[in-house]
Amino acid sequence: MSQADTAPQEGFMSHLVELRNRLIKAVIAVMGVFVVLFMYPGASVIYDFLAQPMLASLPQGTRMIATGVITPFMVPVKVTLLAAFILALPYVLYQAWAFVAPGLYRHEQKLALPLIVSSSLLFLAGMAFCYFIVFNTVFAFITSFAPQSITPAPDIEAYLSFVITMFIAFGVTFEVPIAVVLLVRMGIMSVEKLREIRGYVIVVAFVIAAIVTPPDVISQFMLAVPLWILYEVGLLLARNIKPRKPDEDDGDQASESSSTSKTD
Repeated sequence: MSQADTAPQEGFMSHLVELRNRLIKAVIAVMGVFVVLFMYPGASVIYDFLAQPMLASLPQGTRMIATGVITPFMVPVKVTLLAAFILALPYVLYQAWAFVAPGLYRHEQKLALPLIVSSSLLFLAGMAFCYFIVFNTVFAFITSFAPQSITPAPDIEAYLSFVITMFIAFGVTFEVPIAVVLLVRMGIMSVEKLREIRGYVIVVAFVIAAIVTPPDVISQFMLAVPLWILYEVGLLLARNIKPRKPDEDDGDQASESSSTSKTD
């Protein structure tokens, strides 16, 4: 087998090794944070904090229930793992970017730090908005409809599943400004075109909210309206963004090739 045939295989294997190393570093970071959180403040304390909005909406003295044998142990552990992943998210995103960065142009690599910081902060902001505002409103609204003949006592595993779904929905929703800016920067869509499809975006926002959130009007509005507002924020930010031009790529290729030739 010639060197020309073995070169692509070696390049593919090197990419696999690089991907494995990045994944290992990300997993180690998450597990390291998990161990720290598990020791202090502890899995039960973290779950109690997560369950506070639901407990506040229940009748006084009512608690949540656990129907499984190992559920009282496994659910707090899952919550602690979720918290560890959230805290380690900037490092995980950095590892993902470090893997794809060598295949990008130089001007695209300069977006690394702003993208990592802004996407992490916006995702956390979406989760915070969901926890402190949406949960309190939605749970109180749902509990108010419970008949007087029953005592609501949600299962902790079902509650965790619901919380994760809502966190992901609101976290992704708060990433809309970044998506709008990237669409304009990459030259995929212009600000004028994005403004023209504003009506379709609003309709899609309410459709997504109806699918993801519980079947009540309040929670649907609390997801759809922020999505719409964040879309408008993205349009405002995108006004100052210049679309990428093909000559930028050519310039980057020339500079990179020249630097490579000097190195060789």
